[in-house]
Amino acid sequence: MRRCRWAGRDRGSFTAELAAGLPALLLLLFVGLTAVDAVGTKGTALHAAREAAVAVSRGADGWAVARALAPPGARVSIDKDGQRVRVTVRAPVRGLGTRIPRLTVTATTVAAVEPGPELFPPVEAVVGGSGVGG
Repeated sequence: MRRCRWAGRDRGSFTAELAAGLPALLLLLFVGLTAVDAVGTKGTALHAAREAAVAVSRGADGWAVARALAPPGARVSIDKDGQRVRVTVRAPVRGLGTRIPRLTVTATTVAAVEPGPELFPPVEAVVGGSGVGG
């Protein structure tokens, strides 16, 4: 009995498809991981903004709260406008590749001011940097 080998035109097609498709899959993986990191950074920035706004509205030190909770390299601004406090946290998201442009997520929270003395003027700071309040 003779063995017959079916050598068609499809020999090596898997290798060619893998070589063409693998870079696309790696790109999707990097984009997906960067998106997950951006969502986590957004959640951290929102938590820091919320807690700092509540602290300032109660007359406490909002800068200390923002420094403790904000992601590294975040820019924090606290504005007191009449009966409202607005805290904005802008945080950079590091991409997993050097060619991916840097993303910035922003979280803003507003809280009503409770009666009491005004302790902190509106300024902007960089958390973890050498700015005012940082």
